[in-house]
Amino acid sequence: MRFLCLIGMTFGLMAQTPETTSLLGKPLVSAAVTNEKLIANYEAARKEYEASPKDPEKLIWLGRRLGYLGRFQEAITVFSKGIEMDGGNAKFYRHRGHRYLTTRQIDKAVADFKKAAALTKGKPDEIEPDGQPNKLNKPLSTLQFNIWYHLGLAYYLKADFKSALGAYQECMKRSRANDDSLVATSDWLYMTLRRLGREAEAKKVLEPIGEKMDIIENTSYWNRLLMYKGVRTPESVLSPQGADDLTIATQGYGVGNWYLYGGQKEKAKEIFEKVVAGKQWGAFGYLAAEAELARGLK
Repeated sequence: MRFLCLIGMTFGLMAQTPETTSLLGKPLVSAAVTNEKLIANYEAARKEYEASPKDPEKLIWLGRRLGYLGRFQEAITVFSKGIEMDGGNAKFYRHRGHRYLTTRQIDKAVADFKKAAALTKGKPDEIEPDGQPNKLNKPLSTLQFNIWYHLGLAYYLKADFKSALGAYQECMKRSRANDDSLVATSDWLYMTLRRLGREAEAKKVLEPIGEKMDIIENTSYWNRLLMYKGVRTPESVLSPQGADDLTIATQGYGVGNWYLYGGQKEKAKEIFEKVVAGKQWGAFGYLAAEAELARGLK
């Protein structure tokens, strides 16, 4: 059981050991986890895997639970073991790709999501259960949605906006089931089209977006879209009352982009720097702001 020993040995060291290095060269350390439920869920997943080590689902959940604790490198190790065990299982590539994104291994993430897309091509989609359920305990996304969504993000981070567009267009085919999926995909699709200079098409993406939508999880993306549409001001979206680091990272990136579209690079840079000054370095808004700064806002 050397594999499990390796997985368990770093729990107490997590707060001291960097998980990765940012795109700006900064060591990124996961905060120590004190949430008893997250820890208990991990322990349960570990025990379930120990009881059924040949069950792919048990290994997937072990990796996911490690990720929720900020133990991203260990999660990658788990998903890699899963691929060795069951290389035809798209879920392992989908989840490892996500953690490659978190740890700034963008090219590896692209490869994993492309593999997952190939493995699911022509197959029925399936609901992806949530590891951190929303307030209604209602899963809102699917396996194929998450594959294309994250692939689009990986290309976007590489500034390969043409490839990102194709991925988000595929994702949009799987985004009509609920308003949360619609706003998440619409937001990144809109930003991708703007980067490609296709402003008229970007404007059409905003047509289904309104102030009366059934949003359970993705309020930050919704607010960004309403800002693009002119319903929200950049100021209200950037610093909403009572916002936490995650909200600031997500909404702040959209506001920075808004100024970047308008040619206000210094203002955009100021906001991106505010985003990366926060602690939520696993957030996609943080990662995207980091990528912008690393490229010099080009």
